[in-house]
Amino acid sequence: MKKIVRSLLIRLGLADLSADREPIDVFVLDDDEVRHRWFEKEFKKDNLEIVSNVEDAKKVLAEKRFDAIFLDHDLLPHHYESNDHDDFGRTGYAVAEWLAENEEVNRSASLIVHTRNADGGLHMVEKLRGSGRQAEYVPFPMLHLKVRSYWKK
Repeated sequence: MKKIVRSLLIRLGLADLSADREPIDVFVLDDDEVRHRWFEKEFKKDNLEIVSNVEDAKKVLAEKRFDAIFLDHDLLPHHYESNDHDDFGRTGYAVAEWLAENEEVNRSASLIVHTRNADGGLHMVEKLRGSGRQAEYVPFPMLHLKVRSYWKK
């Protein structure tokens, strides 16, 4: 009887077909504390590692394996104002470049660049894709939708 009811609910589109997923390992490079809390809430059942600077990012990415990697471009206040500065080595682009050069590091991870800086973000994606990695740009305000579609809870 349970199978008949379940089958009927499925046909009517009323059955809950979601399945619990295993926790995933998530890496985030972002300097914004508000975003840190957003990622903590969004991935509360997962293993989350958040860093705020390029050197820590390279170290953690070299040491651990992740299922998902989120990279921000602008990591310092003056980066928010414009791309007209000379310290790209202190932006998320430096991590994208490092990942492109170190192809064996977290090769199978999903890579999402989540910056509001479209020019910087697209430049990062271009660098990552140029090394054969799958990467995409998702502006932070749209990130919730992408996370939900990739990693349903």
